[in-house]
Amino acid sequence: MFKIPFAAALALIMPLLGDASAQVAPHNFSDCETCPEMVPLPGGTFTMGVPRGEEDREGVPLDLRGRSEPMRRITIASGLAMSRSAVTVAEFAAFVAATGHSPGSGCWAFVNNGASYEYQENATLDWRNPGFPQKEDHPVVCVSWEDAQAYAQWLAQTTEKPYRLPSEAEWEYAARAGTVTSRYWGDSQAPACAFGNVADLSLAQALNLDRRPQFSFRCNDRHVFTAPVASFRPNGFGLYDMLGNVWQWTSDCLNPNLDGQPADGSARVYGDCGSRGMRGGSWSHLPWYVRAGNRVRGTAMDRYNFAGIRVVRDR
Repeated sequence: MFKIPFAAALALIMPLLGDASAQVAPHNFSDCETCPEMVPLPGGTFTMGVPRGEEDREGVPLDLRGRSEPMRRITIASGLAMSRSAVTVAEFAAFVAATGHSPGSGCWAFVNNGASYEYQENATLDWRNPGFPQKEDHPVVCVSWEDAQAYAQWLAQTTEKPYRLPSEAEWEYAARAGTVTSRYWGDSQAPACAFGNVADLSLAQALNLDRRPQFSFRCNDRHVFTAPVASFRPNGFGLYDMLGNVWQWTSDCLNPNLDGQPADGSARVYGDCGSRGMRGGSWSHLPWYVRAGNRVRGTAMDRYNFAGIRVVRDR
């Protein structure tokens, strides 16, 4: 059987977007023993948002459409680095041990009542006990936006380097990695389980959920809840789990659409700042959520067992 090398196959499904490079920047680095591994990103220009037709094709509910419009041209300057994966349980534990930061208990969790499934707040859950087993190399969850901010600030103080949460634009640029499709592997949902931990058939079987295509990816990623970080294929920038596994907090305040999005990729720090942008989808969310251009929100003080942290180091 004729086989195509993985690098060549990946290049075939990752068309370049404008002048944004899809090559992996060299020399990943870590600024301390317990700091996340960072990936330098190439600078470039990309189109933020989703084109007309994508939300209809993906089955986005009518009342939730239009959040990723109008499309905007954004330029990301060179010199930005992003964590290779979501922050792990071990990395967050090092922060807690060093600072005494206490995220507290109470976490929104996925609940299946036998007829339907939804998310409910559970006062007994926290980042050490999110309602399912985790190991040190799993992404930390049950952390609020405020916890994520505190973690990034600790990294900055510890390393004397400008760490912070990414803006929505920076996150989308990094997730797309030069692609223009709904996901960095293409528009098709079929390859999802090779690239991320998503709401798949293993989740549906374990929790007796609806197996219809609108409710789950038609594949098996071998994980019911969170997976160890970097368990799946990276995108074109060498970043893992940009889609699936856990949602990732951004620094932007909630705004209803992309009107007024800064062309330099900086965060919008106006609007409803009691809510903040989350990106990327998770192990438990329907397929239409798990798209590079999809925008959702989370209450900044709340914690979710499907949401974690990703950081950037500024130029």
